[in-house]
Amino acid sequence: MAAPAANSYSQICFIVVLATTVVLPSCAQLYPDFYDKACPQALPTIKKIVEQAIEREPRMGASLLRLHFHDCFVNGCDGSLLLDDTPDFTGEKTANPNRNSVRGFEVVDEIKAAVNSVCYGNVVSCADILAVAARDSVAALGGPSYQVLVGRRDAKTASKNDANNNIPAPTLEFQGLLSKFQAQGLGQEDLVVLSGAHTIGLARCATFRDRIYNDTNIDSGFAGELRMKCPRSGGDNNLQPLDDTSTSFDTEYFDDLLEQKGLLHSDQQLFKGDGSTSDGLVRYYNDNPTAFWEDFGVSMIKMGNLKPLTGTNGEIRMNCRKVN
Repeated sequence: MAAPAANSYSQICFIVVLATTVVLPSCAQLYPDFYDKACPQALPTIKKIVEQAIEREPRMGASLLRLHFHDCFVNGCDGSLLLDDTPDFTGEKTANPNRNSVRGFEVVDEIKAAVNSVCYGNVVSCADILAVAARDSVAALGGPSYQVLVGRRDAKTASKNDANNNIPAPTLEFQGLLSKFQAQGLGQEDLVVLSGAHTIGLARCATFRDRIYNDTNIDSGFAGELRMKCPRSGGDNNLQPLDDTSTSFDTEYFDDLLEQKGLLHSDQQLFKGDGSTSDGLVRYYNDNPTAFWEDFGVSMIKMGNLKPLTGTNGEIRMNCRKVN
């Protein structure tokens, strides 16, 4: 397959790709050097703590990456996911896609305390912490480094209803997945390349049970192995790697799809063997790891630019779990 068309983000911001590092200038009031003067130690501090957290528990890299995804898909990348429920406020943590699923909040707390210390005050937003920690997690697990745009501010509210409606479910068919992405201004290439984030991390039995017992586009041996770990009833929290190299950011995920070994129903929807465009993209990224890395960085920056709060909008939270 020929290389896919340039990511639509290039219509918004000029993109320079050098080796496997994606470099972008400012876009929509977000800048790569936003903290250079206000707190030059901010981003190195985030990187250090992310690497320490992943060293303690390699799964944490995928968890931090997922926090950024689930934050951005609900009214933009504004840190709303991090807000705890209170007697007078219901946040997004108990929405169906997040309940018993998203994790890593204690690492975000650790990062926030550390940057507040090195910055001598409340300078770095929680939304920016999620964006930078996602990039640093990918890099720490052997994936690409890309230049994160920063300057976001934090939301003062959240929406459980929008979290339920906007975040793609692991049971969706292809068109449903694409519609969720298109609603965010993201396209089919973004869907395929960002789904490649499932090359790291684990999934709960409850999220793939229907696939291993009911789907037909699944390798029979693979399904049989998974049924040993995920019974028809019970064991909802039993964990399974999303691919065979779940702590290495590589293209194994796409190779699994070609063999009908996608763990989630939504994963395998990207490759049906019918010659569709998404099939071609899966084959392309499986065969071209460098292209996957480069396009992943571009799509991550595009996603990270969804409706950011900037200027005087929102606030910079002192504590990521509650409004000031």
